[in-house]
Amino acid sequence: MGLPKIDQPLFDLIVPSTGEKVQYRPFTVKEEKILLIAQESKDIDQIILAIKQIINNCVIGVNVDTMPIFDLEYIIICIRAKSVDNKVSFSVKDPDTEEEIALSIDINKIEITHNQDHNKEVVLNDDYYLMMRYPTVEGIKALIPEHEGESETEVIFRSMVQCIDCLVNKTTDEVLKFSDFTSEEIDEFVGQFTKETVTAMQKFFETVPRMKYSIPYKDNTGKEKTFTMEGIDTFFT
Repeated sequence: MGLPKIDQPLFDLIVPSTGEKVQYRPFTVKEEKILLIAQESKDIDQIILAIKQIINNCVIGVNVDTMPIFDLEYIIICIRAKSVDNKVSFSVKDPDTEEEIALSIDINKIEITHNQDHNKEVVLNDDYYLMMRYPTVEGIKALIPEHEGESETEVIFRSMVQCIDCLVNKTTDEVLKFSDFTSEEIDEFVGQFTKETVTAMQKFFETVPRMKYSIPYKDNTGKEKTFTMEGIDTFFT
């Protein structure tokens, strides 16, 4: 007789970007090991692989490759709360006094923040607008320089362009998917963008929904301050 398979409890969560309800289970020793190895490696490829493996293993019916980063962050936090503890204690260094500040958060209270000025449509002119898509976990790789000497501006612009989903004709509603064109065709097209278009694309990224949590504290002088957690760093708290 073989060893029995241990059933895991299932929990519901709402995917922030879609409002869809999905089920997930806590991670096991196997997933915790994946998480720890990625955390210790500090390697972006290892971290991305770990995130994908854990969510694929623990969540039913989601496509990790196409999910926005803020969805993945939120799901990882939910899994961690059910797997380990919803209370997390850690310390940070105060930027002014350089003292170590002990903090604690309830990760069940972490939510996705939404900016009222956020818009996925970027107007090009009277005839066309771009429909943007949210950055995915694979899109993080776009922030890594492709070759030696590539400037920070080039890296940022390339990552922005990778988040263009399609071009829409306002009059005819014709939709041109960027995935149907070569990188050369796309480069030639985006080379026509005006400064106003690039600024509007930047606003899309600056206002994208994100997981954010602020913790008030006092330094050793009694001054009230706030420590804010957000973004990819929250994955491995």
